[in-house]
Amino acid sequence: MTAASPRSLYARLPVFYGWIVVAVVFITMGIAVNARTAFSLLFPPILDEFGWERGMTAGAFSFGFIISAILSPTLGRLMDRRGPVVVNELGVVLIGVGLLLATLVTTPWQLYATLGALVGAGSVCLGYTGQGLFLPNWFARRRGLAMSLAFSGVGVGSVILLPWLETLINRSGWRSACTALGVLVLALLLPLNLLVRRRPEDIGLHPDGDGTAHATDGARASLSVVDPAWVAIDWTLVRALRTTKFWWIALGYFCALFTWYAVQVHQTKYLQEIGFTPAVAAWALGGVSLAGIPGQIALGHLSDRIGREFVWVVASLGFAATCLLLLALRDTPTMPLLYLMIAAQGVLGYGVTSVIGAIPAEIFQGRHYGSIFGTLMLASIAGGAVGPWLTGALHDATGSYRMAFWIALASSLLSAIAVWFAAPRKVRLVAGRVANTS
Repeated sequence: MTAASPRSLYARLPVFYGWIVVAVVFITMGIAVNARTAFSLLFPPILDEFGWERGMTAGAFSFGFIISAILSPTLGRLMDRRGPVVVNELGVVLIGVGLLLATLVTTPWQLYATLGALVGAGSVCLGYTGQGLFLPNWFARRRGLAMSLAFSGVGVGSVILLPWLETLINRSGWRSACTALGVLVLALLLPLNLLVRRRPEDIGLHPDGDGTAHATDGARASLSVVDPAWVAIDWTLVRALRTTKFWWIALGYFCALFTWYAVQVHQTKYLQEIGFTPAVAAWALGGVSLAGIPGQIALGHLSDRIGREFVWVVASLGFAATCLLLLALRDTPTMPLLYLMIAAQGVLGYGVTSVIGAIPAEIFQGRHYGSIFGTLMLASIAGGAVGPWLTGALHDATGSYRMAFWIALASSLLSAIAVWFAAPRKVRLVAGRVANTS
C-alpha cells in the first residue's frame, strides 16, 4: 500500500477547510495584534520603574510602526516566494522573542529593540498586512464575510487578552506579563500556523469549497469578470504602479488610516478634556472595539452582496460622522451623543478592515499580488503614522482639536472618493452582483 500524498489528504478534508484557515487567522490576529497594542498597558509601569521621559518611552511604539512600514513591501515579496507558513511563523518568533527579551530591558535602546522593533516587525507579519496577503485567495463568493470574520479576532482578543494582561501587571508586574504573553504567542501560534497555505489550489482544493462543483465555479468566475483585458494581465508591482487604480487605492488607504489613528490615539485624552471622567473615556475606547466586531462582520457580508467600494464608502462616512460627533461633544458632552460616536466609529468605521484586503485582490489578483498589496499597505501605515502626529501638532499649535478633527473628517471623505474611483466593480463583480446578471 502506497502512502497517500499530502495533497490527496487535504482533498479529503471537508469543504470548510477555508473556514479552518479563517479560524487560524482569527486566533492569530486576536493574540498578535493585541500583543502590540498591549504597549499601552505596559507604558505606565515602565515609566514608573525607570522614570524616563514620556516622549522618548512612547517613541518605542512609534519606532515599531516605522519598522512595520519599512517591512511591508518586502513582506509581500517574501509571501510570493515562500508562502504564509514562513511569513506567519517568522512573525510568531519575532513577537514571542521580543516579549521575552523585554523582561531584560534596563536601557531605552533595549526597549526600542524589543517592544519596538521585534514586536513591531512581528505584528506586520501577523496583522492586517500579512493576513491580507493570502486570505483573499481562499474565498471568492464569500470573500468579504470570511475576511471580516477573521479580522474581528482583533476586537475579540482585545476584550479577552487586554484585561487579563492588566490583571497580571497589577499582580506580578509588567515583566511577568511580558513573559506570560510571550509564552502564549510561541506555544499557541507556532503550531497553529502550520495549517495555513497561500491558496487552496496548493493543496488540491478550490476557493469556497473542495472543487466538487468545479465547472459551476468556473462559470461563475467567468461571469464575475467585467474587464477581461485587465484580468488577463500578469500584474507585477511595476505594472501596477503605472496604473491610476493603484494610486487611487493608495490614497484611499492613506486617508482611511490617517483618520483611524488620529481619532483612536487622541480620543481618550480629548474626552477627558471636555469633561468625561477617565473611566468613561477608557470605556468608550473599549466600547468602540466591541462595537466593531458585529460591525465588521455585517459590513463584510454586505460587501459580498453589494460590492467592496460601497461598503468602503459606508465605513468612511462612519469615520466622518465620528469626527462630527467628537466636535459636537465639546459643546454637548452627554452620554447619548457619546453612544452615537461609539456606534459610528465601531459599527461603521471599523468596517474598512473587512474590505481592505478584498479591494486590491479583485483588481490585481495574480502571482505577484503579495508585492502589490504589501506596497499598498505601506501607504496605509504611513497614514496611520502621520494622523496621530499631525493631530497632536495641531493641538499644540492651536490649543484645540477642532482643526485636527475637521481635517480628519475631510480625509475620510477623500478616502471614500479615492476607492470609488479605483472601482473594483469595473474589474470583477462580487457574488451578489453576479447573481443579478446571470
